[in-house]
Amino acid sequence: MSSSPHPLAVLVGPLTFATAKGFAKLSQVKGLRALLEGALQRPGVPADTRAAVSAQLDWVDHADLPTRKNALLHVLQALRRSGLPLDELPSEPPRPSLTLGDEAPAAPPRAGPPVAAPPSAPRAPKVAKPRRAKAAKPAEDAEPAPRLMSIAPREGPLATPLGQVGWRVNPRLLGLLKKKGVHKVGDVLFLLPRVYEDRRQLKSIAQLRAGERGTVIAEVRRAEEVRGRGGRKTFRAVLGDRTGTIAATYFQTGPWLKAKFPLGQRLVVSGEVRQSSHGWEMPHPEVEPADDLQDSPIHFHRIVPVYPGFERHEQRSLRELAFKIAERFAHTIEEPLPEGLRAARGLLGLGEALKALHFPAGTEDLERLNAHQSAAHQRLAYDELFFLQLGMALRRQGVKVLPGVAFDVAAEKLTRARGLLPFVLTGAQARVVEQLTRDMARPEPMNRLLQGDVGSGKTAVALIATAVALQNGAQVAIMAPTEILAEQHARSFSKWVAPLGAKVALVTGGATAAERARTRAGLADGTLSVAVGTHALIQDGVDFAKLGLVVIDEQHRFGVIQRHALMAKGARPDVLVMTATPIPRTLAMTLYGDLDVSVIDELPPGRTPIETKVYVEKARGTAYAALQAELEKGHQAYVVYPLVEESEKVDMLDATRGAEAIRAQFPRAKVGLLHGRMKNDEKEKVMADFRERRTDVLVCTTVIEVGVDVPNASVMLIESAERFGLSQLHQLRGRVGRGAAKSWCFLITGYARSEESRARLEVMENSTDGFVIAERDLELRGPGEFLGTRQSGIPELAVANLARDQALLAQAQDDARAIVGQDQRLERPEHARLVRALEDRWEGRLKLARVG
Repeated sequence: MSSSPHPLAVLVGPLTFATAKGFAKLSQVKGLRALLEGALQRPGVPADTRAAVSAQLDWVDHADLPTRKNALLHVLQALRRSGLPLDELPSEPPRPSLTLGDEAPAAPPRAGPPVAAPPSAPRAPKVAKPRRAKAAKPAEDAEPAPRLMSIAPREGPLATPLGQVGWRVNPRLLGLLKKKGVHKVGDVLFLLPRVYEDRRQLKSIAQLRAGERGTVIAEVRRAEEVRGRGGRKTFRAVLGDRTGTIAATYFQTGPWLKAKFPLGQRLVVSGEVRQSSHGWEMPHPEVEPADDLQDSPIHFHRIVPVYPGFERHEQRSLRELAFKIAERFAHTIEEPLPEGLRAARGLLGLGEALKALHFPAGTEDLERLNAHQSAAHQRLAYDELFFLQLGMALRRQGVKVLPGVAFDVAAEKLTRARGLLPFVLTGAQARVVEQLTRDMARPEPMNRLLQGDVGSGKTAVALIATAVALQNGAQVAIMAPTEILAEQHARSFSKWVAPLGAKVALVTGGATAAERARTRAGLADGTLSVAVGTHALIQDGVDFAKLGLVVIDEQHRFGVIQRHALMAKGARPDVLVMTATPIPRTLAMTLYGDLDVSVIDELPPGRTPIETKVYVEKARGTAYAALQAELEKGHQAYVVYPLVEESEKVDMLDATRGAEAIRAQFPRAKVGLLHGRMKNDEKEKVMADFRERRTDVLVCTTVIEVGVDVPNASVMLIESAERFGLSQLHQLRGRVGRGAAKSWCFLITGYARSEESRARLEVMENSTDGFVIAERDLELRGPGEFLGTRQSGIPELAVANLARDQALLAQAQDDARAIVGQDQRLERPEHARLVRALEDRWEGRLKLARVG
């Protein structure tokens, strides 16, 4: 007889994901507290385990990542004592992770014998008192963090620790690499150079050009400390050759710097050339002795790499190490791609590409190298995209072969479903409904992403899918990211599905114990047909009698674990995920390659275009005058602030103080205040007052970013607009323009605007097309920031660029799907290397969730 499972076995999968690769994916995990709380309520959990884990609940979702890691280590310690098998999970603090930045590792759990008392909770980081701060200058020599490619193998010769490579590595360099998260041979080999420097021919000082990188040989003529503005000491060395002089400048000083520049010594200096009032200068250059100029095969007479995350003076020793590792180890890496595929695409071998990545041939084009478009870069970018798409293709294939719910979508059911709406569908909505119902009729589970711009009518499409499921006797779960949006959906769906005799329940964290008990009982026995809620839907104890359809609204606001947890509450239900944040085609292929995609590309009739204007601080009065004019017409307005209260070192008005300023500016207007820290009943009252026109102006934070629908609101005024991303600005703008009146969006921006923020705001002024805006947002911010893709559960991209490599992505997707189409489980012998490489890239995440 098999033993009964451990009562906390449900935690093994999520905790494995959260702690994988030294907690590198912890930032992608949301809602651990809710998950742990639910598990602790299960019968059979030992009291001491419940107490020990409960002591960490305030910290497992903490914004500070080291604090979260520390709390999870305490949780793992308590779970091990309870007998839960967690052998593969960390028991010691992780090393710093490259993907999370250069942070200190979490402190370990206290040493000593296991005891029943809970370990002490980690201390919250000390927060300084808010204060007004000057705009900080970026460090002149700041370097981006080093990034390892996701395709680095974790086994074989490349897993050799750097201290065991067979030759002596400078201990100082080893310590530096360890601090940066570079521990193994493969970490160096798969460290992507940031730029390349042309040292094939050294230039004279007169040949240098401002804004370009250059390398010259020059003699030290003067080296001294210089006192700058404010009395701050800096260091300046003047070097010269027969054609002119150039200064090496450092924004710190000390004896070690003076020792680097002995008077009269010939040095090689390399770096970015700038024109200053004193002439040519190189801030923080790389400095090397000219003695080995003729003999060095590594540093001169070639194109050399410059690595991110390392200072200029650290580049030489790192370059030497990379050269030796490339020569010794690049040929040992297993070629993962089938030979036929590599030949068909004209790709370099992986080992050859890695050597060329670090030390390109002398014939390479420098511009292509620095644009990361050389043949070596293309091979590595293809690998990143191919293995990402191969994982997606396997997810997609896995879904298609699983049995699900085959709904009856007969014409009379569809007619009745459409009849619940008080309006006629647009052509785009009707097309998407046809796609959805075709999926729902099939025996395999639907797995579809619905994209639609703000106000395009996605909720109406979800209602028709809901009505079809209800007419088949199934239950429906609808998850929204905020309580405000969940309450709005609950009101709308209650009204719409009432003719079907269906009852709708609202499931949020703010419900009383009695309300929760009634709702859970109704969902479990089937008397409640529709559950609309926040992440509270995924808590343990929320069970369904017959869950047939899951709808996830604003899906990018949820983590992988939450989506998986909701889907697991039914027997492979159909899944519809919706987003009003338009996703560029390349990013949709990357994030949702396992999903079928539908797009609503038409707005309902009667919507008026929104005019957007950008105002600098000194023109605020013009924006206020326009807002006043709209109030006098009987319309309403939103005023959005990015903060809830003054933040350390950020000199911005917050929403609370902003409401006071708006009341003073518009004394005859009734002003409401809404932010995320208010209690649920307070939020609902404020929103009800605004909906019913009892208030004229709603001052709020981005809590109203999604889903809020007040047709009489005609003005959206956004403070500190430069601090928002393009897609978020577009979402906020979509809260107006929902009635027949002309609507306005005013973007107020501060004085200290960067070129990027100016470009963002110009895009908003010139376009109302969400897909155009999304493509531009992807170009400006990159896929790592767009949509918070670090929370998507996919391998990160270090070489591939989704805005640039669209053709390469399409090729990778075609190739991956073709392979899975021929060998659904990758069981053929010729695919064994693919499987090994795939496991390295995805690290077990393929089995975590079907969606996203």
